[in-house]
Amino acid sequence: MIKQYINKWLVIGGVGIATMLSSCTKDLDRVPFYDQTSASVYNDFGNYKAILAKLYAGYAISGQQGPAGKPDLTGIDEGFSNYIRQYWQAQELPTDEAVIAWNDGTLPDYHRMTWTSANEFIKATYDRIFYEIAVCNEFIRETTDDKLGSHGISGTDLEEAKHFRAEARFLRALAYWHALDLFGNVPFSTENDQVSASFFPPQTSRANLFSYIESELLAIEPDLVEARQNEYGRADKAAAWMLLAKLYLNAEVYAQQQKYTETITYCNKIIGAGYTLSDQYRKLFLADNNTSPEMIFTITYDGIRTKTYGGMTYLVHAPVGGSMNAATFGINGGWAGLRTTKTFVNLFADPSGNTDKRAMFYSPGQSLEINDVFTFTDGYAIAKFRNVTVTGAQGSDKTGDFPDTDYPMFRLADAYLMYAEAVLRGGTGGSAATALQYVNQLRQRAYGNASGNITSGQLTLDFILAERGRELHWEGHRRTDLIRFGKFTSATYLWPWKGNVKEGRGVEDFRTLYPIPAADRTANPNLNQNTGY
Repeated sequence: MIKQYINKWLVIGGVGIATMLSSCTKDLDRVPFYDQTSASVYNDFGNYKAILAKLYAGYAISGQQGPAGKPDLTGIDEGFSNYIRQYWQAQELPTDEAVIAWNDGTLPDYHRMTWTSANEFIKATYDRIFYEIAVCNEFIRETTDDKLGSHGISGTDLEEAKHFRAEARFLRALAYWHALDLFGNVPFSTENDQVSASFFPPQTSRANLFSYIESELLAIEPDLVEARQNEYGRADKAAAWMLLAKLYLNAEVYAQQQKYTETITYCNKIIGAGYTLSDQYRKLFLADNNTSPEMIFTITYDGIRTKTYGGMTYLVHAPVGGSMNAATFGINGGWAGLRTTKTFVNLFADPSGNTDKRAMFYSPGQSLEINDVFTFTDGYAIAKFRNVTVTGAQGSDKTGDFPDTDYPMFRLADAYLMYAEAVLRGGTGGSAATALQYVNQLRQRAYGNASGNITSGQLTLDFILAERGRELHWEGHRRTDLIRFGKFTSATYLWPWKGNVKEGRGVEDFRTLYPIPAADRTANPNLNQNTGY
């Protein structure tokens, strides 16, 4: 597993990629700080996997030692700077699925939908994305055919190096997709740019970035390991197919193009690759979810090897508070922050969880109404992510601080729902009957029988949006989904405190994109601000 190598890059980092990049970002213009020993890192193929692990670690942890110290980014608390923590907040807190009780700086502005270009959490999200792109660029730059030849890499090592390079390109494409989705028109640089102190990356358009990500994913497919054949936690062909499917499903938002047929094509590839649904929904979010046959790509965590105050540490601890028993979550205490709104609770006909097991609400001592956003007991808690195995055993860190639970970036259920949505939106290459079958497979798992099955007449786009909420809640999809369905800023779909009003209100359409951070526009004269900011 890639998680076993995450600590190893700390050793290599003294002369490798970890110290080639400074710990704060100005777009992508980070100058690699080589010393005379850095070349030797790439001369020894034994180092390559540890350096690749740094690229994966960029999503999982926050610095060059865990859980804190030597952060990748400066200017914000290291736990807050974590990639998954910041990405999750940007995707979930401005929606009906999540609200947070903490009054840290401008964090409340996410759910209020009142953020500005000076928001430090938006800046941390942006900086983390472009730091990841920068470290990927460096690895890709050092693993061209010419560079590998000059380092004497040959034979089976050469073949494996090509797999590594394709994975790095996938990780960069994933980060660029997040930039595309969250910020739209962003600074752009690849391994081909000659980075220097005077280099200011040009700004690319959203449509051009869409085309670039598509071309990268298509180009790397031959060099990626076959689906389900790579080490757990590493990208394979199916991970690229999944990202393509998600790119195509949102093509009307990103590039004003309909790509629903392409969405179906890649969903068919994923579904045909041998993945199967976990037999129980709850197993997907436990400390041993790495055993699930449903996972396509995860950000891996280990309570001993990948310690961080972001990532899954945040997503397991922050939703626990009030009268909730922390021990049942495999942790030593809750942080009393995250819970949900009544609008999301009302997506379930029976929020008790007795029928649809995906309703994982904790209501004792919690009120459905949110009168005070900063009171944890206002709003139902969600007991989804836990640091216990399916048998109830605690994860590997017996202090209860750091979980083993992996972050489910891509899983099969999402492919089923994307297929169904693309069919309903007019894509070809699929069928309404198969779409209904896929949706009912998810509902049969949720209900334990066919009592929750729907008919063809009930399979509508509005149903798909609600079903995506029920199936994929708190997995970092909701903002993107609401935008695609025209509900994110609309006054026709409201939730408590949307627009900083208790009953909710519509907000300005420009908020479908986040602003380019003001500090980055100061640093890079090539950047124009997104409309409305």
